[in-house]
Amino acid sequence: MKKADVVEFFARLAADNPHPETELAYSNPYTLLVAVALSAQSTDVGVNKATRRLFAEVDTPEKMVALGEDALKQHIKTIGLFNTKAKNVIALSEKLIADYGGEVPADRDALETLPGVGRKTANVVMNTAFGAETFAVDTHIFRVGNRTGLARGKTPLAVELGLEKVVPQPFRLHAHHWLILHGRYVCKARTPECWRCVVRDLCAFKPKTPAPKHGAPQEE
Repeated sequence: MKKADVVEFFARLAADNPHPETELAYSNPYTLLVAVALSAQSTDVGVNKATRRLFAEVDTPEKMVALGEDALKQHIKTIGLFNTKAKNVIALSEKLIADYGGEVPADRDALETLPGVGRKTANVVMNTAFGAETFAVDTHIFRVGNRTGLARGKTPLAVELGLEKVVPQPFRLHAHHWLILHGRYVCKARTPECWRCVVRDLCAFKPKTPAPKHGAPQEE
């Protein structure tokens, strides 16, 4: 995609959604970290349902450790892989207390040392909690980057590094939220809704998906 097209691409996404935000519910960097860790292979809606009562009671690593793994499992048992996730959340909470005074470090490398925290999770926390210009490549961004031609790559890291190179100011801070939301609601996996896409003429995807006939079911 040409530089001018990339600028126009993000300008349109920004105009369509000037203040994009994560759809995960959180109250501070710690609850954000936990929510993102829980969201792997799960939907934000499902995570929010599971954490609504949890975060009303638990919003620090100390409170999480006091809650304990078994009680945590009861809160998050509706989330996929909840046993492993509960173990990781307790372990990362213990490490935050031991190594960082109970505070979430504003450093991607440090975040990646926490149990259950990979590069994507670290990038989300850095961006959303600390305002870093990071690009958290999930399945939606991986698909949008490749399908549109914005940043092609065979791995999430390759797409992330591609975005690092091409996304211009003033769009870098919110770019990953725009791309996630675009992939989640418009540029869907099975049937992209090209007929209502604000960047369809800039996109490399061919052929464009036509609007469904009246009454036809649409992909969720």
